[in-house]
Amino acid sequence: MEQVQPTPRNHNRLVTRLLLLVAGAFLFAFAMVPLYNVLCEVTGFNGKTSAGFVAGGLKTGAAPEPVSRVDTGRLIRIEFTGTVMPGLPWEMRPLKVSMDVHPGELQQVSYLVRNTADRTITGQAVPSVTPGQAAQHFEKIECFCFDQQTLAPGEAQEMPLAFIVSPEVDRNISHITLSYAFFSIEGQRRTLSATAEAR
Repeated sequence: MEQVQPTPRNHNRLVTRLLLLVAGAFLFAFAMVPLYNVLCEVTGFNGKTSAGFVAGGLKTGAAPEPVSRVDTGRLIRIEFTGTVMPGLPWEMRPLKVSMDVHPGELQQVSYLVRNTADRTITGQAVPSVTPGQAAQHFEKIECFCFDQQTLAPGEAQEMPLAFIVSPEVDRNISHITLSYAFFSIEGQRRTLSATAEAR
């Protein structure tokens, strides 16, 4: 029985399809982080917080309804922590470790961040709230996490955070922890470049 031999045209078509498949997989993997962040912000999944809005030119996210009432009948303890991820030679600490707030009150705190390297570095902070069910009620009005932050060698900056804990937060929640993790943007770019070259 005669066998059909593959032609160069069939080979070219197969190679083209495989290259398109690899490119599609790479683009999908590249888009997963922003898509995951959007999902977490919308649902409050994994402790991601919502971004708020305030007039006057501050960096904004989706505009929440203005809080018209403050629940003075209860207090919630807010604790602030910060972590610098490996590969980013920065130091980070909250200037206030904790505070008691009434739900609905606008509050402000700052983190002190310092570049300990001898070169300019850009980082990005990613927030997380514990317990997770409180995340959708933790509204950031102003936050250094909205933008990438660039620090010169040895530079230190106070990075502000303005927030409101919504009065609709579950009455069983009396303690919330807000954590920030700072990542190196250069490290993320190197990882993406290495992944692209490996393919």
